[in-house]
Amino acid sequence: MQNPIVKYVLNNHILATVLLVALALFLYQIRSILLALFISYIIMAALTPIVRGLKRFRLPNFLTVTVVYSLVIAAIVLLVVPILPFFISQIQALFKAIPTYLNLASQVLGFQVSNAQIENYLSPLTGLIGQNALSFTTRFFGGIFTVISIFVLSFYMLIEREKIGREIPNLLPERYRQKIILTIHLVEQKLGAWLRGQIVLSLVVGTITWIVLTVLGVPFALPLAILAGILEIIPTLGPIIAAIPAVIVGLAISPVMAVSVVLAYIGIQLAENNILVPKIMQKAVGLNPVVIIVAILIGARLFGVMGALLSIPFVSAAIITIRSFK
Repeated sequence: MQNPIVKYVLNNHILATVLLVALALFLYQIRSILLALFISYIIMAALTPIVRGLKRFRLPNFLTVTVVYSLVIAAIVLLVVPILPFFISQIQALFKAIPTYLNLASQVLGFQVSNAQIENYLSPLTGLIGQNALSFTTRFFGGIFTVISIFVLSFYMLIEREKIGREIPNLLPERYRQKIILTIHLVEQKLGAWLRGQIVLSLVVGTITWIVLTVLGVPFALPLAILAGILEIIPTLGPIIAAIPAVIVGLAISPVMAVSVVLAYIGIQLAENNILVPKIMQKAVGLNPVVIIVAILIGARLFGVMGALLSIPFVSAAIITIRSFK
């Protein structure tokens, strides 16, 4: 039987509209908190299989989760943080050199581009990348406090996951209980697979790109490969955007080099789509390219860079939910 208050609100269209608008405005105001919660949930989903594997050794739940997080944080501190300044300096050097390469490339094509105009477009980005590693990283994630909050949230989500999994079903309507539990399980499985697969895919694509560009003799092979690895997170658009500076650098050397770079990036993309993605991302949800582009644009408009990066897992989760309740 439907709740009288809910029934009254649904029958009163004006009140229902006002409440919906108020809810939308409220959600928009707390969008950064919702984004942090979503990132925490993805991290929790990605680490869940590892925690389950360690539980075979009959360790207490808290100790198991602590061990997993300690290993993750140790990997970040020991492997990522020391090389981050070097990577950033390499990318900064690339962006500083792009105006020169673009001018040379334009001469090869028979037209002139103003160096001053190019530098005006690139200087804000170069300045941002040129900051120290900690400043750049904290700005990217919206502040060090947010980063810490995300890790703490995902940590406690992972600790309380089984307890919440036992208690939530009791709060759900009985006729939808099993379907909702199954949907949550599917969403968690897909989001975890997406994050784990995306990390591996970015590393593999970045490494392959670096090897290929080095063999071809393309300058700035390392920063171009780093860009390819980072932009691999954005499907469809990412590889295209990553190829543009590489082609410009190649064209500045010679048309033959530019064609070689284009063919190299096409080859990497074909290998990715036909070999890497089916193997690495086989558990992730495939989306139509049009849906991907629209989702990225909306995500970027609402949440900036992080919105663009997380738009795909969000849409994937939404599609799984809709399919489950058909």
